[in-house]
Amino acid sequence: MVARQDPTDRGLGGRSSTLTLRALPTSGPGALALATALTLLLPTRARAAQPVEDALEDASAPEEDASAEAESEPTPPPSPAPAPRPESTPPPASEPSATGEAPASAQPESAQAAEQDLEDEGEDRDDAAAREDKPAASDGATRPQAYADGFHFGSYGRVVVGGDATGRAPRDADIVARGSRMDESTYTELELRREDYWEKTGAYTRIVATVAFAHPIFHYNADFDAKLAIRNLYLEERDLGVKGLGIWAGSRMYRGDDIYALDFWPLDNLNTIGGGLSYDFKSKTSLRLHAGLNQPTNPFYRQFILRSPVHNQLGETEVALLDRQKLVSSARVSQMIGVGESGGVKLVGYGELHWTPSGQRELSDQIYEDVPSDMGFVAGGEVSLFTGKRSGHLNLYGRYAGGLAAYGEWGAPSQLALDRTASGAHEWIVALGGNYEAGPFGLLAGAYLRSFRNASPALDFDDVNEGIFLLRPQLWLTKKRWLGLALEGSYQAQQRGVSVENEDGSYAPLRGSLVRVGLMPFISPAGEGSYTRPHIRLMYLLTSRDAGARSLYPDDDVFARRKLDHFIGLSAEWWFGSTSYFRN
Repeated sequence: MVARQDPTDRGLGGRSSTLTLRALPTSGPGALALATALTLLLPTRARAAQPVEDALEDASAPEEDASAEAESEPTPPPSPAPAPRPESTPPPASEPSATGEAPASAQPESAQAAEQDLEDEGEDRDDAAAREDKPAASDGATRPQAYADGFHFGSYGRVVVGGDATGRAPRDADIVARGSRMDESTYTELELRREDYWEKTGAYTRIVATVAFAHPIFHYNADFDAKLAIRNLYLEERDLGVKGLGIWAGSRMYRGDDIYALDFWPLDNLNTIGGGLSYDFKSKTSLRLHAGLNQPTNPFYRQFILRSPVHNQLGETEVALLDRQKLVSSARVSQMIGVGESGGVKLVGYGELHWTPSGQRELSDQIYEDVPSDMGFVAGGEVSLFTGKRSGHLNLYGRYAGGLAAYGEWGAPSQLALDRTASGAHEWIVALGGNYEAGPFGLLAGAYLRSFRNASPALDFDDVNEGIFLLRPQLWLTKKRWLGLALEGSYQAQQRGVSVENEDGSYAPLRGSLVRVGLMPFISPAGEGSYTRPHIRLMYLLTSRDAGARSLYPDDDVFARRKLDHFIGLSAEWWFGSTSYFRN
């Protein structure tokens, strides 16, 4: 089995806080102290150099509250370069219009009103920048999309509580690598970033730090500890010396378009420490290049041996005999082609190269073997059709990985070829994801077929063919559509590279399948939209397994015993202002 892995600061935010700042005295030490204190207390709207960001989250708020609560992304520049843009709800990458600008549907009236407020305050911003020894605040007329000024906070998160019908703890019941999201566990990302415009050089910079927390959390198991990881820690600059050129260095999630219904990035989804270049051409062509290093905790990459300390010291000390890293590089080129007023087609070509050097390992005391270098590659592409309205899109993906790359950026071979490398290992994926919305109705879809073979010439349990098809129709209720009901159905199947004996004495490959049907009423304060968040949900999910699916679990596992399983849960999910969900 493969496991799958406010509105901000409204207390004094909105227009009222801006008017308060304008009423402050403009000279004297008292005014300076008071202004400094208010700046610290008002981390978003009250700082004149910062744009408001979260209007998309409040797109369905009443108009009378829009001026006080709405926040928007930076005003796009006049040039139509298809740069990434922040979303309070992360639609697919194909949602931007063919011109590269945010579609009109992504700029609600509340956001437009907030942007007008920022234009009215432009003179105040310029004066403040001139008085302080800081990077100058850029205005929306020249700022690239998705770049703002000052400090910003973003997050993705879900908190899930529930269990099966007998009270056992919740557990992922999919038999494929990427299945239903309904029984995923608690997970959240907290992002803090700093964005600046440097008037002297005309460059823009972004520093991003993202910390992630995974289940279990303290309130669940009473263990005052956290399962956490750093997901982003990098510096990115843009337009330094050459307009449209971007450079970054650090540690980051580096990925393209996903299938939300399956929580799956089928084509490009790297976790890397390294650096990269990007360039956006005026022809709506984008180029991305990257290289990075990692060293998974696996004997394929590292081996520690015990040796006596130097100069007859007591005890033993560890020595890293095999100590090799893995180089992963990638290239991505995309082309936007406009169709109609807001729709279009996006074409993506993608590739990766993986390489690790040779080394030496100890087989037994003072007996060594040479470990050969290894490599692999990825080649794939994507065709995205999008309407530019209400996140309507259909994405088609194809990906082939060979050699060391078939195991992903973190994986390591468990079975080797005769030359003791991963040559011969391969994986191919064909996937589909889409969203359709009309009036109060929406439909999310996700599907993929995957085939993996390890480097060993003979078939074994690790060799797998699998696939899933999932649909989630949704209906938004009430006049303002804050109440919704979603149904979800999926069919999953898997075949392993081992044979089982049938009742008639014949042998056949091990096959298993299951059907899952779910019901999910939810509330959505921001109104309708498949990618509108936040949500609070009740969930029920029925799983029906055949004998083959049950045989994938060891004896005494309840999944090996049960033909039917029930999951009942309550969850919250949100996302806003996080670079992890900006789209290229």
